[in-house]
Amino acid sequence: MNKRTAPLAVIALSVAAFVAMPVAQAQDTAASTPKQIKKAQRKEARAKKNAELKQLEQNGYNPAGEQTNYPQNLQNAQAKINAQNAGKPAPASAP
Repeated sequence: MNKRTAPLAVIALSVAAFVAMPVAQAQDTAASTPKQIKKAQRKEARAKKNAELKQLEQNGYNPAGEQTNYPQNLQNAQAKINAQNAGKPAPASAP
């Protein structure tokens, strides 16, 4: 290389590195970290619990209501849910 092409080569390499950098960063963010996986699992578990509570409330359980008959109220709502699900096939288990 002569003295004129050397700076051009350095500039070309710098531009190539600058252009390639966002692509590498995009690939890094696409991969989930253990922290992101745990956060997604917690979010999924919370959504499942909220869905269960909503189903119980639709079948007569009121968590904010009178608690003198607490266990029986919850058990009655669960019995209604079990009766509704008795005719339905069991969901497939996760691997």
